[in-house]
Amino acid sequence: MKRRLIAGNWKLNGSLAFNAALVAELRAGLQAAAPACRVAVCVPAPYLAQVGGLLAGSPIDLGAQDVSSQASGAFTGEVSAAMLRDFGVRYAIVGHSERRQYHGESDAVVAEKVRQSLAGGVTPIVCVGETLAQREAGQTEGVVKRQLAAVIHANGHCISEIVVAYEPVWAIGTGRTATPEQAQQVHALLRAQLKAATERAPAMTILYGGSMNAANAANLLSQPDIDGGLIGGASLKAPDFLAIIAAASRDGA
Repeated sequence: MKRRLIAGNWKLNGSLAFNAALVAELRAGLQAAAPACRVAVCVPAPYLAQVGGLLAGSPIDLGAQDVSSQASGAFTGEVSAAMLRDFGVRYAIVGHSERRQYHGESDAVVAEKVRQSLAGGVTPIVCVGETLAQREAGQTEGVVKRQLAAVIHANGHCISEIVVAYEPVWAIGTGRTATPEQAQQVHALLRAQLKAATERAPAMTILYGGSMNAANAANLLSQPDIDGGLIGGASLKAPDFLAIIAAASRDGA
């Protein structure tokens, strides 16, 4: 049976002291109740070495928040997939809406980052999602299918190795959340698109990434095509993150 995945995205947060305290709380909570789902935390690049050490021997995998579209060379400030792998990174978030919006990442750049991530042995968590204006204009289907199509086109031979995260931009950090039915509709659409590209689509993981929290996680995870969550703010609070992990560990995790 496919195991759900709960991945925390710390975004631009953390310090040496904060990270140590948070991971200690998470480890204590998971030792008391071992998760039946997969768990990861995606941390800022400067803290990969520290958090990787703190997670050693725990059921929590290490993740990065971005990866370069280049393997090596004169690209100051970039971090390659091979470098991430050197630090024991298992997952890398790719194409988050904040990267698309604030750093101008195109579908083509995201697709290349996915390719580099896979080549470097890091599993990309590929984000797709529409803005509020696009949803209100009835463009949700076209937007998410276009974003995923670029990734499939560039990585078709190994597309089954990615994780997809649907993150409606209008629900990220706003406190607004897609209803379970709204989220499931898009997840089913993405699953169908993946089925056209690989026979392994039913086994692939599709996460929901729009303000999932301790209060709504169980309802969202009850949907047939929602396989876990990409968690923002709630991943910085150990009790909340542990509650989401517990919800994902129940009922078919």
